[in-house]
Amino acid sequence: MGKGFFQVPAAINEPIKSYAPGSSERDEVLAQYKSYYNSMVDVPMYIGSNEVRTDNTKPMSPPHDHKHTLGTYHLADKQHVENAISNCLGSRNAWANLTWEQRAAIFLKAAELIAGPYRAKINAATMLAQSKTIHQAEIDSACELIDFLRFNVEYMSQIYEEQPDSSEGIWNRVEYRPLEGFVYAITPFNFTAIAGNLPASAAMMGNVVVWKPSDSQIFSAKVIVDVFKEAGLPDGVINVVYGDPVMITETILASPDFAGIHFTGSTHVFKELWKQIGNNIHTYKTYPRIVGETGGKDFIIAHPSAKPQQVATAITRGAFEFQGQKCSAASRVYLPKSTAKEILELVKKDVLSFNKPGSPEDMSNFVTAVIHEGAFDKLAKYIDQAKKDDSTEIIVGGGYDKSKGYFIEPTVILTTDPNYTTMETELFGPVVTIYAYEDQDWSKTLELVDSTSEYALTGAVISQDRYAIDEATKALQNSAGNFYINDKPTGAVVGQQPFGGARASGTNDKAGSAQNLLRWVSPRLIKETFVTPEDYRYPFMG
Repeated sequence: MGKGFFQVPAAINEPIKSYAPGSSERDEVLAQYKSYYNSMVDVPMYIGSNEVRTDNTKPMSPPHDHKHTLGTYHLADKQHVENAISNCLGSRNAWANLTWEQRAAIFLKAAELIAGPYRAKINAATMLAQSKTIHQAEIDSACELIDFLRFNVEYMSQIYEEQPDSSEGIWNRVEYRPLEGFVYAITPFNFTAIAGNLPASAAMMGNVVVWKPSDSQIFSAKVIVDVFKEAGLPDGVINVVYGDPVMITETILASPDFAGIHFTGSTHVFKELWKQIGNNIHTYKTYPRIVGETGGKDFIIAHPSAKPQQVATAITRGAFEFQGQKCSAASRVYLPKSTAKEILELVKKDVLSFNKPGSPEDMSNFVTAVIHEGAFDKLAKYIDQAKKDDSTEIIVGGGYDKSKGYFIEPTVILTTDPNYTTMETELFGPVVTIYAYEDQDWSKTLELVDSTSEYALTGAVISQDRYAIDEATKALQNSAGNFYINDKPTGAVVGQQPFGGARASGTNDKAGSAQNLLRWVSPRLIKETFVTPEDYRYPFMG
């Protein structure tokens, strides 16, 4: 603490710009998109004060135009990773001992830079790197990342303010120390905001970080690095490496100074990381913090009282925004037979009103490409199988084409088998599977929803019947860490809906909340006695 009890600026959610035709923000982001598209960028690793380039590079291409090259990035060998760890540890004391308001100022400045001069840059980079529409880029890479930075500063100040009571003659106080060592941040391709938040939230609390972004997100990750540098983040606080995830992870987890992991990605990878950490536990100076948000098989269940148009809109938006590449995307739906046909017709009408999947530069597109060829091939395989199986019917969609971009048509599968593979398996694409239940089996279907999936990330109930809503809320209390009533199961807003799930969906440490920041500190209680006793005898011994 400096020379005062400082109050941080009140956090408010960043307003979402419309990008309507003729708007200045639309013109600006399209100009930036064209500039990036027609340039070649060389993305180094950032280790200490050095921009590190190697002889080992890979190209970056837009998923919707995979034959076009945006630039290259440089891959690490083991020595680079060891250097990143060394730079972290060499920077730790100065960063950990910097007064908290100075750290706060850096990240508040980063938020303002994204809100202003970097907004078009980070949005255009996300449109290109991850094939997001401008709306999806705006709510992610601009607004959500700004919100993470602002609200986390506010939560940090609240954490530091939380202090124990003191009885007469003593003063109890708690300091919230950064972890002893360094944090490893592994971030996914699908949210630029997550890519920025995972290293930043740990660093904000005084930690130093080795950050490995997804190979498919490096183009927009560079803009995050540029923002942090301009905001004044000291060299060595967040070191950035790219390359073989197995080699990088093995090198990091072998270090005695490894103190924690902040992860978003697949459930299988997270479980393997947990196992590796367990196997190495005798190596570490402290018990590492393990924080992860992983997969989801997120549901919508509609009650017979639900309005069909509302259900259809929740399905269309929940399943197909950003091509279903959200861990929260609706991918299994339970409809009452009495209204299922009407709801499916409405969803089909919605999907047929979409343009064919195309480039986000064409702002009339609702859907674009999936992230890479591996995702494309996986989704095509499941769609082809659904076309063959007796228990399934393709209601709409089912087409795909990767000649120019990795385009999968939004696809609705109707199944008579509630345990069909696409009702249980996370696909991470624009495919939703629907099961129609008998109206009188509402309560049994709630049990089915709860027991079908290993995941428990998000879910939604849609109903006009308050008794049914209450029943679903109780029956599904362990089925989703974020539970939505009369809404789609996506779109958590920082400061309003802390995000995370349990079961195989992660540790439920709620990104965008003080709960998450508390994982990146190790509290120390200090008790000071003002008049120190000089006689060991207690009164009862009189």
